[in-house]
Amino acid sequence: MNLLLSILLSVNFLTSHPVTGQANMSVYVQNLTTGEVIDSYRPDHVVPPASVMKLLTTGAALEMLGPGFRFPTILEYGGAIENGILKGDLYIHGGCDPSLGWKGRTAFLDRWVKAIKAAGIKQINGSVIADMTMLDGEAQNPGWLCEDAGNYYAPGIFSLNYYGNTMNIVLKSGEPGSIASVVKTEPAVEDVYFINHVRCDKISYDGAFVSGLPYSRERYLTGVVPSNLGTFGVKGDLPNPGLLLARHLTTKLREAGVAVKRDATYMADYNPLTPARTELYIHYSEPLSEIIKETNINSNNLYAEAIFRYLGTRYTLPGSIHNSQDLLRDYWRRRGVMIQNAIIKDGCGLAPQDAVSAKTFVQLLTIMSRSNNRDAWMASLPVSGQTGTLKTLCPETELEGRIHAKSGTIAGTKNFAGYIDMPNGDTWVFAILINSAPGKAKNIQKVIQDYLLDVYRSHK
Repeated sequence: MNLLLSILLSVNFLTSHPVTGQANMSVYVQNLTTGEVIDSYRPDHVVPPASVMKLLTTGAALEMLGPGFRFPTILEYGGAIENGILKGDLYIHGGCDPSLGWKGRTAFLDRWVKAIKAAGIKQINGSVIADMTMLDGEAQNPGWLCEDAGNYYAPGIFSLNYYGNTMNIVLKSGEPGSIASVVKTEPAVEDVYFINHVRCDKISYDGAFVSGLPYSRERYLTGVVPSNLGTFGVKGDLPNPGLLLARHLTTKLREAGVAVKRDATYMADYNPLTPARTELYIHYSEPLSEIIKETNINSNNLYAEAIFRYLGTRYTLPGSIHNSQDLLRDYWRRRGVMIQNAIIKDGCGLAPQDAVSAKTFVQLLTIMSRSNNRDAWMASLPVSGQTGTLKTLCPETELEGRIHAKSGTIAGTKNFAGYIDMPNGDTWVFAILINSAPGKAKNIQKVIQDYLLDVYRSHK
């Protein structure tokens, strides 16, 4: 089969299929080893990338910061320590680490208490204060949909993130037509207030939703759940994760015999005239190479947005969403990536206004394949049929284990961008972005899988 006929067959497969034929689409496949264009369809056309957007964020962070970079969280104090008494406040100065307390892992608090006691502090006359001033107060990206605000996958982003910025709201369902009762939250949040309209009905699915805004103590619960189900959990975002962290540290200190006179509090507004403080202890996150693994393999929005927001602080403090957008665009433009037509609203792809072309992703992926950070980059990508969000792509086919890529999924959208290892030792780089297709995402993925197998078999 000659190359021209192969390309025509592959493109025709996508453009004539009843699922993808009328979709908004951008496709580009290139042999990274030889430079040969394998397939192309509207490669410069920008479309919503969904979570494939995370490649722009994690690639820039890896190149700018290096795989060994660690997010710092600094314990500081104001005032002076005299005879074991801190005559002032203890501060937790956030540095955008997304992993503090991830999956309930809070053993680091014991190390913090140990460091505080080692500094000779037996009593704090002030408060434990969560300092979240590295970023501005715009914790919720304005490009995100209102219906997403308050959900676990769209939490507020702060310079102090804790427990994945997520709480599990435990409900108990009753008779059909009744309102499910709120039992507790995990972790316990003492001042959150629920306006609860979750109905119980004779259904078999969980249709409960959480909505709310950062810093607000109110969370709205709506939707419907199965009746007489007993207790079950619904995930929502934490309104103020930094404050919860300060409260947990306060409790730990008191349990360890360190008297803390006042209740925990927080500060969210940057002030360049803040009096100097004394550094007491620095907590470092795991290396960036591990952070981006979680970001890309499990498509973690919190991790992606924390990285995105931290990059914005490289321009000025406090970091802003606008700064992050500009930095991401400027960085890739300087690297020679065709970014001028792209629309960048966030770092994770949740904003429906995000728009990037297939060729842009292929150019980015080509740069990263030749980077000194290539090993860390490749290790962060899911593998077809085996890991993360690619586990259901091409299992038990010739392409299982051969594709390293990032996926992106929204209603009517299924996107992939990454690499294909060919049997002859060549590597292909590709981006397939399909938006506004009818039907479920799994049906779109089946078409993409068949397309990839078709192109692969035509050229192997």
